Amino acid sequence: MPVEATVIVVWLIIGALGGYIAGILIRDRKRGFGLVGNIVIGLIGALIGGFLFEVFNISITSATIPIDAVIAAVVGSLILVALLALIRR
Repeated sequence: MPVEATVIVVWLIIGALGGYIAGILIRDRKRGFGLVGNIVIGLIGALIGGFLFEVFNISITSATIPIDAVIAAVVGSLILVALLALIRR
């Protein structure tokens, strides 16, 4: 089943947002890890966070906006950056 272009764009936006927020929290810089870095870290973080949210049955939604994906991307991105920092040491 082919993935629609709009789904890919949404993934990129969520990844960029998750990576950007994680970059601000970790690096204390306005740009985070840069646009490409934010997207890569956010997409990988979204996979990690989405997996963890699924395993622990965590669901955070508002009445109109499901914010699970963004929160999962941020949590997963933070975990990813922490693991990368441990590996670098």
